[in-house]
Amino acid sequence: MKDLIIKYKSVIKFILTFLLVYVVLTFIYKFYLDFSEGSTYYPDYITNLVALQTEQLLNLVGYESTILPHSNEPSMKLIVKGKYLARVIEGCNSISVIILFISFVIAFSGKLKTTLLFLFVGSIIIYIANLFRIVILSIGLFHYPWRSETLHTVVFPAIIYGMVFLLWMLWVNRFSNIGKKNETSLT
Repeated sequence: MKDLIIKYKSVIKFILTFLLVYVVLTFIYKFYLDFSEGSTYYPDYITNLVALQTEQLLNLVGYESTILPHSNEPSMKLIVKGKYLARVIEGCNSISVIILFISFVIAFSGKLKTTLLFLFVGSIIIYIANLFRIVILSIGLFHYPWRSETLHTVVFPAIIYGMVFLLWMLWVNRFSNIGKKNETSLT
């Protein structure tokens, strides 16, 4: 058993670090959501901000949009050209995806400064990609409402998770300690 632990030490370290960071950040996020109940931003600040920015981007590209608090659930209604299209819920704000991204990058740590910079830039890229994903989804739902299931459950998750995967591959191959080890072993 000891030989197996020694042999797979880096894998075990990755899994434990990933899980620890993921659980800690998820609890912090849950605390934030619980704390934000009853705040001036509905349903919470980040979801409200994503809904507002989605509205602004849609208006910018010529789709007259409005967001309104949903009266029956913690979400924002997205109305495009007078047509109620979708709800912007907490799960649409990309924070859970960013937590997943951060957990992976920290588990494959690199130099502290590089890691922090990559986490910051990567989180912003994911957040922006998510905004454009919601805008494109909204336009798709406006023009092709009968394709809502495919758009929402297949195409657009592929965009956000595809972006995360590309960032992970960039991290592992260029910036993490593992990527550095692979580069030096080739030379």
